[in-house]
Amino acid sequence: MTSQVSSTAEQADGALVGEQRTSGDGGPGKEVRRLDRVIIRFAGDSGDGMQLTGDRFTSETASFGNDLSTLPNFPAEIRAPAGTLPGVSSFQLHFADHDILTPGDAPNVLVAMNPAALKANIGDVPRGAEIIVNTDEFTKRPMAKVGYDSNPLEDGSLSAYNVHPVPLTTLTIEALKDFGLSRKEAERSKNMFALGLLSWMYHRPTEGTEKFLRAKFAKKPNIAEANVTAFRAGWNFGETTEDFATSYEVAPATAAFPTGTYRNISGNLALSYGLIAAARQADLPLYLGSYPITPASDILHELSKHKNFGVRTFQAEDEIAGIGAALGAAFGGSLAVTTTSGPGVALKSETIGLAVSLELPLLIVDIQRGGPSTGLPTKTEQADLLQAMYGRNGEAPVPIVAPKTPADCFDAALDAARIALTYRTPVFLLSDGYLANGSEPWRIPEVDELPDLRVQFATGPNHELADGTEVFWPYKRDPETLARPWAVPGTPGLEHRIGGIEKQDGTGNISYDPANHDFMVRTRQAKVDGVTVPDLEVDDPVDETGQGASTLVLGWGSTYGPITAAVRRVRGAGQRIAQAHLRHLNPFPGNLGEVLARYDKVVVPEMNLGQLATLLRAKYLVDARSHTQVSGMPFKAEQLAEVLKEAIND
Repeated sequence: MTSQVSSTAEQADGALVGEQRTSGDGGPGKEVRRLDRVIIRFAGDSGDGMQLTGDRFTSETASFGNDLSTLPNFPAEIRAPAGTLPGVSSFQLHFADHDILTPGDAPNVLVAMNPAALKANIGDVPRGAEIIVNTDEFTKRPMAKVGYDSNPLEDGSLSAYNVHPVPLTTLTIEALKDFGLSRKEAERSKNMFALGLLSWMYHRPTEGTEKFLRAKFAKKPNIAEANVTAFRAGWNFGETTEDFATSYEVAPATAAFPTGTYRNISGNLALSYGLIAAARQADLPLYLGSYPITPASDILHELSKHKNFGVRTFQAEDEIAGIGAALGAAFGGSLAVTTTSGPGVALKSETIGLAVSLELPLLIVDIQRGGPSTGLPTKTEQADLLQAMYGRNGEAPVPIVAPKTPADCFDAALDAARIALTYRTPVFLLSDGYLANGSEPWRIPEVDELPDLRVQFATGPNHELADGTEVFWPYKRDPETLARPWAVPGTPGLEHRIGGIEKQDGTGNISYDPANHDFMVRTRQAKVDGVTVPDLEVDDPVDETGQGASTLVLGWGSTYGPITAAVRRVRGAGQRIAQAHLRHLNPFPGNLGEVLARYDKVVVPEMNLGQLATLLRAKYLVDARSHTQVSGMPFKAEQLAEVLKEAIND
């Protein structure tokens, strides 16, 4: 889905929901209220289709023109026991008529498909919020399974909320009674009934969802029409029932973005498109050598669909084979990529070191997740930074790039490819589960806006011996970038030897000479240190006297949204604070030391135990203050705002 929007404006993300009573076409006797933003969370059993429901509501919201941010949250188990707390799957969507940055701290609306969903999420729901509950599931056994001694819908424990009891299962089965489906088959459509109800409540478009359902179940037209019927029944229920006397409008975010064509996009999809665009701009085939691992597998799935763009994907038997094949493709002249998460990076470390030694372009995409070991496969974390920086034997420096939002994954992929191709080096791209699965509007760029990434392969000898003989030296370097020549195997006259054992400078012959090894180690480090990265931009609004803030909050990666939302709250409360965000973590921007020295206090929020702060303290000797969280969930803006206020006032 795409939409056209124009102009720009910035409003405080996370401000209180504003209401304006309006007349409207909300159905017979219905009131329509206009809101500036809404946070909805769909929650149910992992077999209830909550991710699909959230995806469809998000797609229609994007086509309507709202700004949005999403947070899918699902179990790691392929199929956790039905009706249990570990089996709860949820999808949170924050949409607004203005620029927003996060999926929201707490839902205004919770859709709970069973007792487990209610119990797992009620702690996040603020007083006065609306809760839509599937009453059919609140029977003795499902409630006992999650520790309810009495029915929460009847014992007064939910009196602080606006509860809407809806027999979703019964209504869905009744709506589909003419389709000849079994009860179990009909029950599967209750998520579409709930989607229809919420679509009515918030005036979402419906055509796209109906088209999607007919396409998804094209080979089972009866099932397709059953889902469409359930969806329409949910809409009609909202319009006719007395329990829902009010519906809500959230206007398109027409002033939130620069002019352009937009679509909703997840981080992994944006990253996939960025890799394809990079290969096209480099005029190289794209090769992905990968082994499936959560939450990186979607990139493999997506790239496998694009053979028409010269993409070749290889699902290897393990992580080591995946990166080995990718490195071989780099040697053969492809833009080579391997995708993984933290546990896979550990397995790939020896081959990454080989790529450092061979000095070949290779992208290592790490979609970080909770660790250590298997850890929390479906939860987010930023704890692989030091592994990316140092997780290899010997001195094996690698540039590191980190996107800040789902849409920014596209640009980060192009940037990582630029560095790899220009400097002939492996490059880490550190995304995470929050970015990978979350989504937001993305302005589709024009082709002429993309960088030119074309490279020149070696075509002939590059060195003359003392006797006048012209030869090819595989490690004769570009004086500006220190990159070695890239010679495609099979090019006549450019036969050469490369390998993992230390090589003589220039010739590439095996060398055990101490002085040569010292020179090669320092040269590889100098090459990475010399990577061109933009200076760090600082957002520090000065007052009428020209005075700036004394406190800087510095982040990297996916903390951008929560940090920026928190900064808006702090400034809205009348306090001054500066903000900067790092995309390049190795090498750091050239002006980073000067920026840090300008501030009395530097606060570094991270979803780890302070890895960036450790690097900053070591390199710049600054007292960087860590604020850390490793819960598997992103920061909440309000909590982070309080931390920043305390730092300012300390």
